[in-house]
Amino acid sequence: MITTVCSEPKYRPMRFGVTRVVLREGSQQGVRYLRAEAPLQPYASTMGERLVHWAQATPDRTLFAHRARNADGSTGDWQRLSFAQALDGARRIGQALLDRKLSVDRPVVILSDNDLQHALLALACIYVGVPYCSTSPAYSTVSTDHGKLKHVMATLTPGLVFASDGQRYGTAIAAAVPSDCEVALTSIAGYVHPTRASSTFDQLLATQPTPAVDQAFARTGPDSIAKFLFTSGSTKLPKAVINTHRMWCANQQQMRQSMTPLVEEPLVLVDWLPWNHTFGGNHNFGMVLYNGGTLYIDDGKPTPALMAETLRNLREIAPTVYFNVPTGFEAIADAMKTDDVLRKNLLSRVRMFFYAAAALSQPIWDALHEAQEREVGERITMCTGLGMTESGPFALSVNRANVKAGDLGVPTPGLEVKLIAVDGKTEVRYKGPNVTPGYWRSPEATQQAFDDEGFFCSGDAVTWIDPDDVHQGLRFDGRIAEDFKLSTGTFVSVGPMRSKIIAAGAPFVQDVVITGLNCKEVGAMVFPSNEVRKLSGLGASATMDAVLASAPVQAHFQRVVNDLDKTATGSASRIARLILLAEPPSIDRGEITDKGSINQRAVLQHRAALVNALHDGSAANILKPEKKQ
Repeated sequence: MITTVCSEPKYRPMRFGVTRVVLREGSQQGVRYLRAEAPLQPYASTMGERLVHWAQATPDRTLFAHRARNADGSTGDWQRLSFAQALDGARRIGQALLDRKLSVDRPVVILSDNDLQHALLALACIYVGVPYCSTSPAYSTVSTDHGKLKHVMATLTPGLVFASDGQRYGTAIAAAVPSDCEVALTSIAGYVHPTRASSTFDQLLATQPTPAVDQAFARTGPDSIAKFLFTSGSTKLPKAVINTHRMWCANQQQMRQSMTPLVEEPLVLVDWLPWNHTFGGNHNFGMVLYNGGTLYIDDGKPTPALMAETLRNLREIAPTVYFNVPTGFEAIADAMKTDDVLRKNLLSRVRMFFYAAAALSQPIWDALHEAQEREVGERITMCTGLGMTESGPFALSVNRANVKAGDLGVPTPGLEVKLIAVDGKTEVRYKGPNVTPGYWRSPEATQQAFDDEGFFCSGDAVTWIDPDDVHQGLRFDGRIAEDFKLSTGTFVSVGPMRSKIIAAGAPFVQDVVITGLNCKEVGAMVFPSNEVRKLSGLGASATMDAVLASAPVQAHFQRVVNDLDKTATGSASRIARLILLAEPPSIDRGEITDKGSINQRAVLQHRAALVNALHDGSAANILKPEKKQ
């Protein structure tokens, strides 16, 4: 008799910082508290301190690099900004900000994408203690009514607004920026305003610093507001989350202790994630500043039009850790199957992959591991966790290499997690130095966000990975606010159902929105992935409507519906009707955040007519489980 022994997969060595947790019971029934056994170590008072530290310790090391933009719109060679140059630029621009008497009541608002000028202006604000806010470029360049941008302006009352390109952002500036607010532009060509005060970025950078700059730096402390970050907003307007220096610095120290590759060798990132969002703007921007690393600003994105730029950068620059959203990892996994240069360079020294924003389907995970084992003979650890704008964002993180989709892990040091029963689920709540003090100029929203013990109510539901081993941590169990009841009174748990459909339809599903509130049956609206075009067999010029209506695509998703029906245990777990959506989720309407996660409530709100048509049967190409013969 021959027995086959399945060996455990080999992973590139990586040490996890939090291996054990402490769980205690609360005095109230259904309440428990969870924290890391390891304490939080001392951290900097301000992010400006870290800029000064690294400018002295490694003055010539590149902090930020960005490809130059050629006249024809293509990208050229890397332009680099060292730590010493960054500090010098921050002091110069900081003087210009002080000259304009900017403050927490008159902060800086940045409209444009990630670039070196954006970075320098942010560093100047950090250094002299003037809060800033990087806003979604879509508010300016995609929106037609500029409603969210007007809301940002009304909430923050800025004293200076910066944009990279006067021509590209001129319409938004005219529509939303108060007439008495100065505008600074990198390129002023095409921008004309007869009365508004305006300046160029070069003029800000040419300002000579005085002793007032360093005095302002000395006055800035842990409780000073570093920046504002707006939530994505769904049915309500976005809220301005206060980010103090204490919150940002504590969270960076928590990351250092949880993700050891950040400190075991010089950090190198290749990153596209937008700085107006907490993942790109706090997590990754802050990571290179706090740890003395280098960030190569990637002009690519996980879209068909821009992914080629990301792949080009990854063929040239080898990151030590790499962050992306699932759609980005999907494109990278597909490219590595045939791109030897990409596979060799990307995997040459990377210690850790990290995804966030949405579920990473198992086929993508498997494809990444296959490419890794083929190239380097071992797997790269795929990390993830749970967090939000209000938590810095880093809150929970996996603490072992062999994890599964949906695993979140354990609390980071210094953060206490409250687990409380809410509507039949367990909500996770946060308290720690990385948690926001509240929302700017919104005391009611702030009061509603915290419970009577001072824990921030996340609205995220969790379960144990292994109830018999709490040290493995928690799994994601959906958003409590997303769950709903059918007309029968039966609760539908949205998160697990969405993950089940994504897995069943892989690799042809990008994301799913679950429908059925106050209806008899559960429905699903599916946003297909780019892979669905290959499945259809149609040419590149075919419309998405034609692709989704094609026989191969319809047959595949009919099988998905049938297979899901076989495992359903009742009306709340049965997909009774499914429809494929040709129109992708809209950032402008808040259906998707800048990091790529779906906003269930916003999709349901903006596509209410389609939801009704799905459930009354009037929509085209509705797929239903076929009756068993």
